[in-house]
Amino acid sequence: MPKPKGFEKPAGVRDYLPHAAEKLRAIERSVLDCMGAWGYRQIITPTMEYYETVGVASSTSDQKLFKLLNNRGTTMVLRSDITAPIARVVASLLKEEPLPLRLSYHANVFRAMEEEAGREAEFFQTGVELVGDDSPEADAEVVALAIESLKAAGVQSFKIALGHVGFLNGLLEEAIPGEGQEDIRAGLKEVLLQRDFVGYREMLTGLALSELQKEELEGILRLRGGKEICSQAIELSGNPEAKHAAEHLCAVWDALEDYGVAEQVMIDLTMIGDFSYYTGMTFEGYAAELGFPVCSGGRYDNLLQQFGRPAPATGFALKTSRILDGVNGIKQERVLPVLLQYDQSRRKEAFAEAARLRSQGQSVILRHMDDEAAARNEEKTQVGSESGKSAPVVGPLGTTYGEVLTFAERKGADPS
Repeated sequence: MPKPKGFEKPAGVRDYLPHAAEKLRAIERSVLDCMGAWGYRQIITPTMEYYETVGVASSTSDQKLFKLLNNRGTTMVLRSDITAPIARVVASLLKEEPLPLRLSYHANVFRAMEEEAGREAEFFQTGVELVGDDSPEADAEVVALAIESLKAAGVQSFKIALGHVGFLNGLLEEAIPGEGQEDIRAGLKEVLLQRDFVGYREMLTGLALSELQKEELEGILRLRGGKEICSQAIELSGNPEAKHAAEHLCAVWDALEDYGVAEQVMIDLTMIGDFSYYTGMTFEGYAAELGFPVCSGGRYDNLLQQFGRPAPATGFALKTSRILDGVNGIKQERVLPVLLQYDQSRRKEAFAEAARLRSQGQSVILRHMDDEAAARNEEKTQVGSESGKSAPVVGPLGTTYGEVLTFAERKGADPS
């Protein structure tokens, strides 16, 4: 393999130039402020974790983890999500804190992706975790907060799809019962997870099932819509787990109606999330500008017990990097900086004026001029005053200055 050139970087990572970094931080601040208004307090966890604890507990498959060895030979991982690290903190540093806990975060995460897929190996997420509440109201809260957070991030046109892992589990147990059928059930879940509805129908066709069983399993593909889908789901299956899941979604929907956000939500019982990780309600948010999710979340009641503090939990993450790249986003009202030019003779005055302006919240860029540059600047200023016009001054990286002040010795002229 040839040696990388000095300006090359690994596949899947990127540089954020100033305009993108400013937009990313603006999204971060706006969303975290929104979450704070709902009582969620920010937490920051390490970039590296132990593989044997957080690594194996995360929702990320093992082959997508970035692993490395420390100087003692212990396997470490770069964090692939923030949920598992927060679970570790809740079960250790916050173990004496009463539940429920409301925590928020903004951080970069790392997942090894196939290079040909063009996906990022490092990206940013902003999200929340609500730990210690298993009620429908808790699930509704995180969905409603996800909606408000998307708006805070500048995503104006989107739809939230709700599903429930328990409904599909119960439906499959009823239609394909028995201990020897696990692979078949897992295969059907996998094609639904990939949103491959054609493949799902093809799998059903090839199974040795009765027409009634196939009809029941194919019926899940029609369970997409509003609140009426809940009652249809209850009628479709007699399995207790499936019925309980449908009733839970109905209760979540009722709470979302009281929040006044139900018009931005739909029920989609083909949407199950990662069925090895989520234990109940799951959801995804789709922006009109993009064909893939800009947020995802759900209930994961089994994670905390892996760290010794069993507790129900629910949450979501905004895919902040996707929002940054694919959505118009929040409108940034950037105050143009002042360019303050000075020569050696009036440097102290210039520095004092820069400090005064900065104390008032103004951004100031200093530029030193030698005698020749000061003379050229004087000539340009005189020409500008004669014409009554002054051309905008543009600096590096496309920076436009709101005002140009000059502190230089000029034939008796005052600084302008």
